[in-house]
Amino acid sequence: MGLVPVQASAQVGLSQPDSIYLFSYATTPDEGRSGLKFAWSRDGEEWFSIGNGHGYVKCDYGAWGKEKRMIKPELYRDAQGVWHCIWQLNGNGKEFAHAASDDLLNWKRQTYFTDTQFNEYVSESWSKYPQQTEKINNMPEEGTLQKTAWHDVERLQRFAESCEYRNLLFNEQTAQDKTRFAGLQPVNLELTVQPEKEKEISDKLIGVFFEDINYGADGGLYAELVQNRDFEYTAGENHRVKGWGPTYAWSLKGEGAEMSLQTSSPIHPNNPHYASLKVKAGAELSNAGFDGMVIKEGGKYDFSFFARTTGKGGKAKISLCAPDGSILASKTVGISSKEWKKISTSLQAKASADSATLAITLLSEGEYDLDMISLFPQNTFKGHKNGLRPDLAQAIADIRPRFVRFPGGCASHGQGLENIYRWKNTVGPLETRKPMRNIWGYHQTMGLGYFEYFQFCEDIGAEPLPVLAAGVPCQNSANIPGKLLGGGQQGGIPMEEMDAYIQDILDLIDYANGDPKKNQWAKLRAESGHPEPFNLKYIGIGNEDQITDVFEERFILIYEAIKKHHPEITVIGTVGPFYEGTDYEEGWNLADRLKVPMVDEHYYNTPGWFIYNQNYYDKYDRSKSKVYLGEYAAHLPGRPNNIETALAEALYLTAVERNGDMVRMTSYAPLLAKEGYTQWNPDLIYFNNKEVKPSVGYYTQLLYGQNSGDRYLPAESKIDNSRNDVRSRIASSIVRDSKTGDLIIKLVNLLSVEVNTQMNLPADAKNKQAKAIVLSGDPDDRNAKPVEKALTASEKLAYTLPPYSFSVIRFSAKE
Repeated sequence: MGLVPVQASAQVGLSQPDSIYLFSYATTPDEGRSGLKFAWSRDGEEWFSIGNGHGYVKCDYGAWGKEKRMIKPELYRDAQGVWHCIWQLNGNGKEFAHAASDDLLNWKRQTYFTDTQFNEYVSESWSKYPQQTEKINNMPEEGTLQKTAWHDVERLQRFAESCEYRNLLFNEQTAQDKTRFAGLQPVNLELTVQPEKEKEISDKLIGVFFEDINYGADGGLYAELVQNRDFEYTAGENHRVKGWGPTYAWSLKGEGAEMSLQTSSPIHPNNPHYASLKVKAGAELSNAGFDGMVIKEGGKYDFSFFARTTGKGGKAKISLCAPDGSILASKTVGISSKEWKKISTSLQAKASADSATLAITLLSEGEYDLDMISLFPQNTFKGHKNGLRPDLAQAIADIRPRFVRFPGGCASHGQGLENIYRWKNTVGPLETRKPMRNIWGYHQTMGLGYFEYFQFCEDIGAEPLPVLAAGVPCQNSANIPGKLLGGGQQGGIPMEEMDAYIQDILDLIDYANGDPKKNQWAKLRAESGHPEPFNLKYIGIGNEDQITDVFEERFILIYEAIKKHHPEITVIGTVGPFYEGTDYEEGWNLADRLKVPMVDEHYYNTPGWFIYNQNYYDKYDRSKSKVYLGEYAAHLPGRPNNIETALAEALYLTAVERNGDMVRMTSYAPLLAKEGYTQWNPDLIYFNNKEVKPSVGYYTQLLYGQNSGDRYLPAESKIDNSRNDVRSRIASSIVRDSKTGDLIIKLVNLLSVEVNTQMNLPADAKNKQAKAIVLSGDPDDRNAKPVEKALTASEKLAYTLPPYSFSVIRFSAKE
């Protein structure tokens, strides 16, 4: 594949100077968001861009996009030959960043500091290079100028060329296949299984990652039908919805009826707001739910609320109302207590409706305080109170995940220090739980809390994998106006508060595993209905964090405390949000130094990346930390979830299975997305109030989850086509499930032609009954589902892979 000619290389030819002028700058129109760039000149007059404007290091401070600025970068080289770059974060001359590099390509961690700390981070011997203006590609740019060796420019240029070439590969799409593979004939593949080379791999390779994004919890997996049941929605949490605030989703009607929000004497300090009503008889308070409530004929629903009255009280009629005003169910309850009292009843619907509302009709004039107004279907997953929506929970369970990661993701470390997810706020009675703003721009009631997560894991036979903040918020946290360094990691939890934060993490382990007779947190678990331990084995510390000094200091404290007090717990560290780069390198270096047992890798890439990186884990050192691939997905322009993305993921997972001795766990992300409320695409399972709509990618996960093994059998692969782009689109993996003895073969064909496969099977698979499950379709098909057919294995099994297909062939060990 040819490369686009690069100007700088062509200009010099064989006559290379000993040294040249190097100009470093960041473009002004985008306030440096595209990163540090370079240009070179022989004479300081005529300038040539290096790498066609490639950004060699970018600022990672503040909110995505608008706040990741690099303003007036200044580059210098110290006496040891190390390059240093200093830049302003926002142009006010008071907030700065620093990064260093040995070669201008590989940059160390970034550090952020104020003008008063300048001399702590910048050598006194550095005489600032003055900012000057040069014309680069006919555009005036401000930067710093110095002389350097020509080989520095060559190295920068070669790196940019390499990135350009990789991008050409990684951006290959099936839309180009008609041209790319014009005239391609069906390919022949011969696989010879080598059972003598069988090796052990992880039995927990396929899991799921739940995060409250895309309304995945409230209005989604969590079965509560009332929206804003606690009147705790806060203006500013959700900028996409008009009228968002404490009374959102509620309406009051009736002559002279008044509703105000009060905080003077709430049920609990964690739930400070409640509705205070002053009404005449017949006033009605109603809730629209999450775009209406799906009510099913014959279904039973548990209603409850906390209420009190300042007068003599009276009765209230609780009704489920269809859009046409007809009553689906109703009950009458009394309100007479002067103190907060929980009142409960159940209703049975006599008809169905897809967009019902809940109505509370006050039958007597008076003043009433109401809070925690709830309506739950009795039909929840496994029948639990405060439970989960059964169809969504079952769709997750059907994958047979070996673990469930929760509660995030970015939701774990939050948008700023005050938004870090605190597990203690999510357990105990619902009225004592502390809701908060969601990092994805809405509200979390915490009704789906740590107890419910643990219980769900137990219900589906999955290991719980909670992920907690490493003492820092998300590095993409927005700036707090008027506060220096008020964005990004915000300096982390103050060190004087870290002991308490670490104790919270240790308390979580006790909550999950402790003896209720000996530990207060274990006692709380028992009081919630689960005296037996949840058998927690894993804890993630950090989530794709920027690896800074602030992060490292806090991570080490947490890691050492868990290792000291709970050596039985496997701690999973983090190595940033990408498959390469500063945070990846710094994260792995930290894990190596501390001997962290496992690290969490994240990457969202194009299908082309997954095609051309099937050897990514083959090179990993088996003596180092094991890998949890905690977030990944194939992304195309427009972010569809279709056959092309699903097969790219299936193709890559064959390589992950091959490296299952190193990669111990994987989870696609995100998991859930509610139609009309999606902040991120693609997702694994889409849904609305009535339907569950698994994506094509869901079936990739389902087929791997339902056909996992714990023994890997290598196979010799012979393909009768020498083209790399052809061979890279055919993949196989062969595993054995030691519990059943079944042999499982996975075959992926991401080509536009058939692949005729001959499999030379081990002796114990010959003449056995088998089934083949095939997921196939046009690359842009978003609705494909797997189909199944029977096979009988002979000594040499012939099998044809359809174009654009993923096949799973399972040989039963039973006679």
